[in-house]
Amino acid sequence: MENILSQEKVIVIDFGGQYNQLVARRVRECNVYCEIYSYKTDLEQIKAMNPKGIILTGGPNSCYEEGAPTYRKELFEMGVPVLGLCYGAQLMNHILGGKVEKAPVREYGKTETFIDGGKNSLFAGVNEKTIVWMSHFDYISKPAPGFEVLAHTADCPVAADANEEKKLYAIQFHPEVLHTQEGSKMLYNFVRGICGCSGTWRMDSFVENTVKEIREKVGDGKVLLALSGGVDSSVAAGLLSRAIGKQLTCVFVDHGLLRKDEGDEVEGVFGPNGQFDLNFIRVNAQERYYGKLAGVSEPEAKRKIIGEEFIRVFEEEAKKIGAVDFLAQGTIYPDVVESGLGGESAVIKSHHNVGGLPDFVDFKEIIEPLRNLFKDEVRKAGLELGIPEKLVFRQPFPGPGLGIRIIGEVTGEKVKIVQDADFIYREEVDKAAAEYKKENGVEAPWVPNQYFAALTNMRSVGVMGDERTYDYAVALRAVKTIDFMTAEAAEIPFAVLQTVMSRIINEVRGVNRVFYDLTSKPPGTIEME
Repeated sequence: MENILSQEKVIVIDFGGQYNQLVARRVRECNVYCEIYSYKTDLEQIKAMNPKGIILTGGPNSCYEEGAPTYRKELFEMGVPVLGLCYGAQLMNHILGGKVEKAPVREYGKTETFIDGGKNSLFAGVNEKTIVWMSHFDYISKPAPGFEVLAHTADCPVAADANEEKKLYAIQFHPEVLHTQEGSKMLYNFVRGICGCSGTWRMDSFVENTVKEIREKVGDGKVLLALSGGVDSSVAAGLLSRAIGKQLTCVFVDHGLLRKDEGDEVEGVFGPNGQFDLNFIRVNAQERYYGKLAGVSEPEAKRKIIGEEFIRVFEEEAKKIGAVDFLAQGTIYPDVVESGLGGESAVIKSHHNVGGLPDFVDFKEIIEPLRNLFKDEVRKAGLELGIPEKLVFRQPFPGPGLGIRIIGEVTGEKVKIVQDADFIYREEVDKAAAEYKKENGVEAPWVPNQYFAALTNMRSVGVMGDERTYDYAVALRAVKTIDFMTAEAAEIPFAVLQTVMSRIINEVRGVNRVFYDLTSKPPGTIEME
């Protein structure tokens, strides 16, 4: 089997648009391997990768302005199919002799689009009238010589054009977003039809190839991995275990800020009685963390303490283990791109997995088996490895854990309250969702992408039985989102929320009010702190 370096691939050239990782994900959904590179990447480097196709992304600039991101004309003379999206479409036409200028009418959102000139290879199987997602204030007013208009809207005369002979295609809208109803079909037509990719990028072959590569790289060396219990580190542990068995040591630091029973669940999968062949060390550091967090209420201060204390605990365990040959990390592809190492989009965060290596571990080299995967692909790899679905599809969980789902000071008592309330909430939502699917045969439209309970720092008077209480309020959060960059509150049925409220107040000591958080992102964040 081919490894990733020799795999047939499509290159995404990033011009700073917000959907660029989504473009690559959609290409991979066609079972074609894809990587993102900045528009500053040298053409010779692109040629050396021998891509089967190239996609130019959207971006926030006007291509005709001085200093705007651009690319060498030779890119379009390589004989490799090129697809320009939004800014990429405008840039292609601009470079090749067309005209781009401010649009008389800016288009934004869902737009009815008409496919012109019969069927062509890019729009094969697409309806003559289709809904797409537009987001542009410039437009192609004159196609480049040799280009034929393929689609238009009421306000945009060139919604798509192409030079079919040279396999150059330009689309003014965004086929990668779900709002474009037949966007996946268009991208499939490009990568599998026009580019001729065979579609060999699959998780079973990825796991097989990666296991082989790890064995070759590690040899008889020792590997150390910090296992958080999250999806990424768990799948990394599964891959490494399959490849090298007991040469892997996983250190699981239980900081006491995990969801209810989560520490035991992680140990059940990876511990001595679990399904993986590895050395497992669990450090129960709950009281140590609670002591460090005592009296601290400022969110960033809590984050810093939790992060630094993890380093101290991991350092102590690493010293006991001694020198290792490799330090393994659960870095995934968005970590690489968002840290400015992959594409051109603004650096969103300095990720701990790619922003520098810990100097307290004695190791020779780093190993990142998931570095080329998106989160959905990591989950598929986890299932391929036999990791339980409950862990593989675990909701996103912040590194500081419940420390930032407890507003104000963190104590053992508060952790117990939020763990129990959160468990009840997730249990009831999951139960209602399962019942809806059983009755209707489809997933409920309100099922959230992320949902949890948080403990507010508000205490108020209540009446329980014949006694007055002075207890905490719990906030329930549930959001619907595609990319976690924006989100809206999920419309969970009121009857479900009523059941959750009743159970929490009756079963969780210290709570006498339950709120539902309706805030969207923006202006809020998904997490509470």
